[in-house]
Amino acid sequence: MARIVKGGLIQMSTPKTEGSLDEIREAMFQKHLPYIEDAGKRGVQVLCLQEVFNGPYFCPAQDPKWYGLAESVPGPTTERLTEYARKYKMVIVVPVYEREMAGVFYNTAAVIDADGKYLGKYRKNHIPHTSGFWEKYYFKPGNLGYPVFQTAYAKVGVYICYDRHFPEGARALGLNGAEIVFNPSATVAGLSQYLWKLEQPAHAVANGFFMGCSNRVGTEAPWNIGRFYGTSYFVDPRGSFIATASEDKDELVVGDMNLEMIDEVRNVWQFYRDRRPDSYDGLVKAWP
Repeated sequence: MARIVKGGLIQMSTPKTEGSLDEIREAMFQKHLPYIEDAGKRGVQVLCLQEVFNGPYFCPAQDPKWYGLAESVPGPTTERLTEYARKYKMVIVVPVYEREMAGVFYNTAAVIDADGKYLGKYRKNHIPHTSGFWEKYYFKPGNLGYPVFQTAYAKVGVYICYDRHFPEGARALGLNGAEIVFNPSATVAGLSQYLWKLEQPAHAVANGFFMGCSNRVGTEAPWNIGRFYGTSYFVDPRGSFIATASEDKDELVVGDMNLEMIDEVRNVWQFYRDRRPDSYDGLVKAWP
């Protein structure tokens, strides 16, 4: 019997990067609401928003004012979204800028279950620090490992943006039981665009799970580091694309995932059976 889960991804441009931080945060939240409502009305069961969804991607600059955009998790944004989770019986993955304490910030995604219950959070583990992406200025590396959350519809894991370049965490999520892994991102056209539709299908195939990958669209002043190219998508454990969004439009992309495929694929490709963890010690040792 098919076990279908309807997933949704929202890709969005930033309406404003000027004004108070509260105004910026609220403008982005309000811009998302019609798409969140649309997802609920279309029967989406698990919805993922984009990386730091309620603000711009501020990492092209190193400016301490953006610390003020951070909030507690759980906190005000997760509390506001519990209303919509309950209303539509919809799991929501909520990526925000997290403030744990003064001077300690994380790039985080909270998971809210279909009854509005806060299940927990993932903190981005791999933090880039290069021209246009000065993320170590803003984010401490995650310290919660690779949790998987048992939601009403599926076992859900989260990987965030730059994490996608590292196969180790994707395998850890698979070993922890993930059936769907979401990767909310903020990535621009250029150096890594060709990897966008290469790495994550490879993770899905290598680990036998589904992935939902979201990206922003448009450009963001005043930084103008490039065009966020959207193309949010769902991919199955065979590496086939289920649904793909445009490169340039604010959009909700919806895809049906038959989780029975996980067993079908793993019965053919026995990667978990044939792993050799006894031979991998060198992978966790520091290299020069």
